[in-house]
Amino acid sequence: MHNYLALVPTVRWQDALDILIVAYVIYRVALLIRGTRTMQMVLGVVVLGAAYVASQMLGLFTVNWLLNNFLSSLFVILVVIFQPDIRRALMSFGAGHLFGVRRPGSKLTDDLTAAAAWLSARRIGALIVVEQEAGLNEYVETGRAIYGEASPELIETIFMHNSPLHDGAVIVKGDRILAAACLLPLSTNPAVSLALGTRHRAAIGLTEETDAVVIVVSEENGMISLAQEGKLSRGLDPQELLHRLHQLRV
Repeated sequence: MHNYLALVPTVRWQDALDILIVAYVIYRVALLIRGTRTMQMVLGVVVLGAAYVASQMLGLFTVNWLLNNFLSSLFVILVVIFQPDIRRALMSFGAGHLFGVRRPGSKLTDDLTAAAAWLSARRIGALIVVEQEAGLNEYVETGRAIYGEASPELIETIFMHNSPLHDGAVIVKGDRILAAACLLPLSTNPAVSLALGTRHRAAIGLTEETDAVVIVVSEENGMISLAQEGKLSRGLDPQELLHRLHQLRV
């Protein structure tokens, strides 16, 4: 019996800590990709890996050769396919979000909600981007510099139909509006409904590439939507919008 016990490796406290850190990082990454296209692609890679092992066991040499050549360049393929998701995950890591640390919320949520409610009641289209940890300078430069206080009155004035700045997005950082009439990237996700207009596709597109939060007000029906992490929540009333913004600690 003592001989068998000698074969059992000694577990150091560093080993336990190592396992806990890796498990927690995997858990946080799983939360980041849950419900996104990335999760579906990861499942696809797992299926391909299982098929590769099965082809070896069953002696399917041609299938095994094809999968072997594909999987040998898998790292490069994954970097290309998951580029936006990798960038967002790294930004979350740098911001402390990966470990559950979030920056405190601000009173900006009340002003944004008030502006969205006013625009919604009058069916005035709007696209309001709230910068988070990732800088949006490349999009700010496509618009007209404002750098004014992000008050409901200023936001409402910008999006009025006769305003020369009503087309495009307003980008907010902290309690300041950096620019208006900014151009945003449209989503290329084929799963996005074709019924969505340019504003909604732009909101989804930006949140696929950055950690920004985007408020959209539809010009057709006044519906308020909120985009974050490539997902769009539609049909929010002002109270729901306020609650969501507080949850995101905007």
